[in-house]
Amino acid sequence: MDTTIMQFVSKDALHFFSDNKVLLSLVMGLGLSACCGFRVFVPLLAASVASKMGILHLGESFAWMSSTPAIICFGAATIFEIAGYYIPFIDNILDTIMTPASVIAGTLLTASAIIPDLDPMLKWGLGIIVGGGSAGIIQAGTALTRATSTATTAGTANPIVATVEHILAIVGSIFSLIVPFIIAAIVCLVIVVFLFFMIRYFKKRIPKTKPALVSGK
Repeated sequence: MDTTIMQFVSKDALHFFSDNKVLLSLVMGLGLSACCGFRVFVPLLAASVASKMGILHLGESFAWMSSTPAIICFGAATIFEIAGYYIPFIDNILDTIMTPASVIAGTLLTASAIIPDLDPMLKWGLGIIVGGGSAGIIQAGTALTRATSTATTAGTANPIVATVEHILAIVGSIFSLIVPFIIAAIVCLVIVVFLFFMIRYFKKRIPKTKPALVSGK
């Protein structure tokens, strides 16, 4: 009895996820966009290759992403970006540059993953909120982590932080295309954790003002 119910629920869930293309493309875009917070060009390269292989279907206005020149450009940019994070203090400069770039890339990836039948205003709105927002939050969290590492270890631990970010960007981008719903759930959890620590970090640095004592005459 229980097994029959579980099979029915599983089949029903699979039908829902397979039929709801908007939801599927949205969570796929969310996963790729979030990975832009770790590395900007790794998810773009993954999306381009996946589109070239027919795994990811992009809208007509984003067909250029699956072209060979685009793949070569994203591949070269990925190599330079990854290498740059192993150079002391250059990594902090890259964080400053890549923060707005990650938001733009996240918006682009989410908007390009959403099916073309959706209203353009809604598509770009979701791209900015879901894609750009998730990429920006994760990028801010990684930049804060690197700044803390630089301040506490004089940058000696930064290559370790960079390596972890490389792995998360690559693995996250691949699995966003294979198991997008699982990655989307993990991304939501990571965003909540990053927001918690960022709020806690900035709260500690806000000067606490004491009320002035009024002296009686």
